[in-house]
Amino acid sequence: MAGWKSRGAALTIFAILFGLLAISDFAKPVMPDANFVFLGHKLTGHANAVMGPLFGILLLVFAYGIWTMRRYALPVAYIFTAWVVVNMVLYNLNNPNLPQPPLYFAIGTIALGVGVPLATAIILSRRQAELT
Repeated sequence: MAGWKSRGAALTIFAILFGLLAISDFAKPVMPDANFVFLGHKLTGHANAVMGPLFGILLLVFAYGIWTMRRYALPVAYIFTAWVVVNMVLYNLNNPNLPQPPLYFAIGTIALGVGVPLATAIILSRRQAELT
């Protein structure tokens, strides 16, 4: 294909991971004890049934944008990174009495939750000229 450029291994993996995250968001309404967290609050009932799939759609669109190297994926990556940070901070502020997870789990959650979208944003920024 003329003009086709590889997205590379990292962006391919990230697109797949965001696709899997979308699937997990679609499943939130039907999985017991699987609640979507919105602005630091665990949603239940109708709110969970609406917001989980809604974010699933957004994540599928984002994954497609990464997969096809679309220009819109770059700002979405930065917005999603900020969203994850805000959601994590608000969740901890809204739930101060929850038992704290082991330190290795907390570090791993933060590293993956913030690291993957931030790495996606950085890689897309570096390859901005290749985005269509």
